[in-house]
Amino acid sequence: MARRSNRRWRQPAAVAERCPWASIDDWMVIPMIRLRKLLADDVATIAGWPAYPPEFEDLDYSLRNQGWLAEYSQRPNTWIFAVEQSGRLIAFTILSKTRDTEAEFRIALRADVIGQGLGGIITTETLAKGFGEIGLSRIHLIVRKNNPRAIRLYRRLGFTERGECWKVINEKCVHFLEMDVLRECCATHPMSKA
Repeated sequence: MARRSNRRWRQPAAVAERCPWASIDDWMVIPMIRLRKLLADDVATIAGWPAYPPEFEDLDYSLRNQGWLAEYSQRPNTWIFAVEQSGRLIAFTILSKTRDTEAEFRIALRADVIGQGLGGIITTETLAKGFGEIGLSRIHLIVRKNNPRAIRLYRRLGFTERGECWKVINEKCVHFLEMDVLRECCATHPMSKA
């Protein structure tokens, strides 16, 4: 006889409600995550997170004192979400308006949760907040061209490549893809199994 776990498990609400093409088989079963407003105490916690592994070391600046939280926290029309799993802060996401109904998306995960399938679930939940509660019609991002795992994830979630750009990050010239997703595409685009 199988024993029941006392943990609560669920398919993310954004998947069930806003992505009708996805089944529970498309997602790993994970403990529930919760997005909430980022608090001042969270910033210090994030700054103390362990460094990213060598594969992602160029992204580590985003977590530190002069990183994304410092850059975006004072911008008007910006929402910064803390992401908790089982009461533990594991990620944060940012939506920052660039036009009336458009926003830029950013995501940072704690190093020890990378590769567990959480990026897609957290991104989907953030898109749901952006398109639903905030009322955005378009969400866009830039992703490093040397990050194929993230590019595949964004494509699976319905993001489309719109161009390329170069930016100077920590005195290095970095090549990015520009991608976006529209509210109507997010609700109808079938997610690939790849």
